[in-house]
Amino acid sequence: MTPKFHSIEISDVRRETEDTVSIAFNIPEELKNEYSYKSGQYLTLKADINGEEIRRSYSLCSAPHEHEWRVAIKEVENGQFSTYANNELAAGMMMDVMTPTGNFILEPNESNNKSYVLFAAGSGITPVISIAKTALEKEPESQVTLIYGNRGISSIIFREEIEALKNKYMNRLRVVHVLSRESLGNKIQKGRIDLDKANAIYTQILSDGPIDDVYICGPEDMILAVKESMSNNGVDSKHIHFELFTSPLLKEEKISLPTNSPKINSNVSIIIDGDTYHLNLSSTGQTVLDAAHEAGADLPYACKGGVCCTCKAKIIEGTVSMDVNYALEQDEVEAGYILSCQSHPTSDKLVISFDD
Repeated sequence: MTPKFHSIEISDVRRETEDTVSIAFNIPEELKNEYSYKSGQYLTLKADINGEEIRRSYSLCSAPHEHEWRVAIKEVENGQFSTYANNELAAGMMMDVMTPTGNFILEPNESNNKSYVLFAAGSGITPVISIAKTALEKEPESQVTLIYGNRGISSIIFREEIEALKNKYMNRLRVVHVLSRESLGNKIQKGRIDLDKANAIYTQILSDGPIDDVYICGPEDMILAVKESMSNNGVDSKHIHFELFTSPLLKEEKISLPTNSPKINSNVSIIIDGDTYHLNLSSTGQTVLDAAHEAGADLPYACKGGVCCTCKAKIIEGTVSMDVNYALEQDEVEAGYILSCQSHPTSDKLVISFDD
């Protein structure tokens, strides 16, 4: 189903920390099927801020079994949307909210007897706490270990909720807080979650049993460090899942067509909601998404950075090159899926569909 925006009422705004609010939405009964979601997915929010349309994606921190749609938004310096959300949004206001999307998911099975290890830092806890709640509630034989990095105690988002989960699932949930600017009295919980810290956590905390799946969300350098550590310690890369909120480091590795590649002028057809849009597009020009928007097609998107998968489409005919891809799994790429915000045609004819 193609992601779509609907105007949704804000039902609650709750202050979680000094710089973070969580926002719940009152999804109308007739839209609840469209807004059904899996733990780890996100909502894209759209607002007009100072005359400019701004879109931002925020992970759902609620879990499906809670029958709530709640996201957390941490205010960042010079962040247009996050500043607006933390200072202006209130219950009763209406907001354009896209239907849920995202590949960083847990699909529970009540017969599972798994050991999940979850790494988060800062606002990276938002999809991770949803995944934790689902694993604990829906897989009664599974175990969860949460490693959560923050500056200090006061910056721990969902601190009380995490404590409540520990009390409820005391035999199945381990929580390890790692603080960079405060001390909890032991070395393992002091500092940042870098490669050395991840290795130490594995040796001292995780090596006592098997690890079935690892979920990681936070700054890119932390994600890369934990991924390397877990791989080096025997976790199959297929079972290491991560969500990038931004990708400042990897963007430096942007891929482009070789300078000697021939320029191709492609006839592009885009199928969405049963309609077909036709345009001509050069392989060295705009992306498919930008060209389609200029042609009047309302294609879904959020980040335009290859990090989310809101603009995912499937190739029906032809080929493309993608500048970057941090959202699609390898099997999705092999099945013909692309990120339209990063794609340039490399064939004379290209047909892509948002309906598949």
